Amino acid sequence: MFMAASMTADEGKQLVRRLVEEAINARDIDLVDELADGELAQAAKRWIGPFRASFPDFTMDIVDLIGEGDTVVGHFRCSGTHLGMWNGIPPTGKRFHNVDEIYIFRVRDGKLTAFHAVEDNLTRLRQLGFDLRPT
Repeated sequence: MFMAASMTADEGKQLVRRLVEEAINARDIDLVDELADGELAQAAKRWIGPFRASFPDFTMDIVDLIGEGDTVVGHFRCSGTHLGMWNGIPPTGKRFHNVDEIYIFRVRDGKLTAFHAVEDNLTRLRQLGFDLRPT
């Protein structure tokens, strides 16, 4: 599967860059509708909104973007302060920083259409003060 002729790997990377820098970091959530197809846009908003409520100062730094064909892989480092309820966990007031995340995006017809992610939630939880050793 390859990107439509009008969409290059670099243009796909630019979509991901805009998602991170403008929609997430600059908090322009409505931009998601422009960057992603309908189903993915709605899923992204359902994730971004509650996560932002839990970590109001949440940011993603782009470490690397790699594009080939219809695929863009992003390595990000994320930071935020736990000031709201998150997955049933009351706010700790603690900050996580530089937590690694890897996302694999699919691009079709000028929009992000799907993604898979691997996030280092173990490091995130440890930085928030949770002792996760077996008892």
